[in-house]
Amino acid sequence: MKSYRRSVLTASPSRRELLYNLGAGLGAVALTAITQQEQARAGVLSPKPGHFPEAKAKRCIFLLMEGGPSHIDTFDPKPALQKLHMTEFAKDKTRFEASMNTGKRYFVQSPFEFQRAGGLGVEMNSLFANLAGHADKMCFYRGLQAQSVNHPTALYHLNTGNQFGGDPAIGSWVTYGLGTENQNLPAFIVLPDLAYPQGGAANWSNGFLPAYYQGTPLRSQGAPVLDMNPPAYVSEAEQRANLDFLGSLNRMHLKRHPEHDELNARIESYELAFRMQAEMPEAIDIDSEDPKTLEMYGIGGENKDADAIGRRCLLARRLVERGVRFVQVIAGGWDSHDYIEKAHGSRMRAVDQPIAALLTDLERTGLLDETLVVWSGEFGRSPDNGVRGGDKAWGRDHNATAMAYWMAGGGAPRGKIVGATDETGRTAVEVAHPLKNLHVTLLKLLGLDDTRLTYFAQGRDKQLSQTGGEVIRELIG
Repeated sequence: MKSYRRSVLTASPSRRELLYNLGAGLGAVALTAITQQEQARAGVLSPKPGHFPEAKAKRCIFLLMEGGPSHIDTFDPKPALQKLHMTEFAKDKTRFEASMNTGKRYFVQSPFEFQRAGGLGVEMNSLFANLAGHADKMCFYRGLQAQSVNHPTALYHLNTGNQFGGDPAIGSWVTYGLGTENQNLPAFIVLPDLAYPQGGAANWSNGFLPAYYQGTPLRSQGAPVLDMNPPAYVSEAEQRANLDFLGSLNRMHLKRHPEHDELNARIESYELAFRMQAEMPEAIDIDSEDPKTLEMYGIGGENKDADAIGRRCLLARRLVERGVRFVQVIAGGWDSHDYIEKAHGSRMRAVDQPIAALLTDLERTGLLDETLVVWSGEFGRSPDNGVRGGDKAWGRDHNATAMAYWMAGGGAPRGKIVGATDETGRTAVEVAHPLKNLHVTLLKLLGLDDTRLTYFAQGRDKQLSQTGGEVIRELIG
């Protein structure tokens, strides 16, 4: 009988887990032990088949717009706000809408112009001049709902399925389920902004999964990885001998203390660091790209923000084409409580060219069909004036019940709008689903079943959705 309780096992299960397995019979225990030995020989991050072999997506690039981009001002315009502009807005006393000021609040119209793009004529902010050319590749989902209006908890929820943090990130779950196609690079890589997102590194934590599955952040300025090359006076043979000696000491210690699962991960991290010296320098060398490619991403241009995001987007393409399973690109600065025209306008000008170039490049290299590209913030924004009033000074508050989200490639629908928000953009009203259902859907697109991708921890089988969810069928191409 095949078990999906743990598709990757540590070298020494705890007593609790052994008793748990005994409940399934001695045959299951024997099978578990054999599986352990096979996986120990093959490597825990070796490629593994998913639960759904027909899935097109083999890897994922997750574009995280940290701060909460306004759906109303990006991909879900609301003409009704023009008539309601500066009329009084009644605040709901719920945990799904923030209340950043105590004065009177007013509906405010979007200060932006919109364009129709693609065969569907989807309305997009006109500042997405480059991205509009890819509308027929994209699926815009307007029914997504978060459950928190606080940045750290909302980010944790989006990234890990748990508002309180401490659980594995999506990238950790995906690499746990599928392994990676390149043993010389980390399986899950994060490309952060200059400042980490609120909540910090817990957004890409391995949580209760073994440490093999944690995200590896690269530096946003200067060399992405420091100390990549050993000192000139240390030869490769010497380095290998030192690593072998250290490994033998660690394995002796592990034999005496088999309950220390973290030691296995530490041994593997040393080995990975050694292997990375051969491949990582070439993988992160974006200056080796054709000048036209660099220009396409906005690298070297006048917009320094676009240059920085362009470098991360190009690096994401280089990583996935070299077998990295999951790459998260973070672009912050979307928390526009006031002067949204200036603040959001700056953000859209920064991300438009690099993200459009990423989609062009993935399609050009034949990677788009097998690479799921996701664009999302941690929540949306409200249709009212946020903190400050006055002409052109308004912003928008946090709003969990409606948000901007799209995806492309990897088996996602092409040129489609799924779901809808109400006439003011306050809440999703059609094909509305919570984040846990989106998580289940993303796993499905990547060939994984949330009900079978589980890990026994803290006394029960755990999963990304926490308590189970349903696939959003309209988001499966």
